[in-house]
Amino acid sequence: MKSKAILGQAEVMKILTAAHTEAQNNQWLVTIVIVDDGGHPLALERLDGAAPITAYIATEKARTAALGRRESKSYEEMVNGGRTAFVTAPLLTSLEGGVPIIVDGQVIGAVGVSGVKAEQDAQVAKAGAQSLK
Repeated sequence: MKSKAILGQAEVMKILTAAHTEAQNNQWLVTIVIVDDGGHPLALERLDGAAPITAYIATEKARTAALGRRESKSYEEMVNGGRTAFVTAPLLTSLEGGVPIIVDGQVIGAVGVSGVKAEQDAQVAKAGAQSLK
C-alpha cells in the first residue's frame, strides 16, 4: 500500500496566501482556486474587481492541472501544435494558469488562476504551488 501527502486546511491557506500575495504585489485582479488531486475545490478567492467569469475559468484550470497531472499550459501547447482534438477533451481547459501541487513526486492538488494574461495567471499559480517547498 502506498501513502502520500494530502492538502489540509493549513496547507491550503499557505498556498492561497502565497498566491494572493503574488497577485496583490503585481496589482492583478484574479481569482485563485485550489483543488485536491481529484479536482475537487478546497478554496476559491476572487479578489475585489476580478470578473465573475474568472471563478469558473480558474476552477477549470485547477481541475485540468490536478486531473492531468501537469500544467494546463501543456494542453494549450498540444492544441497549438496541431492536436486540436484536445479542445473538446472533457473536464479540460487548454488555457495556461493551472499548476499542479507536487509533493514527494506525487500530485496532491493544483492551483488555478484567471484574470490577467496567461503567463501572469501562471506566475500567481506557481507562487502558490511552490509555497509548500
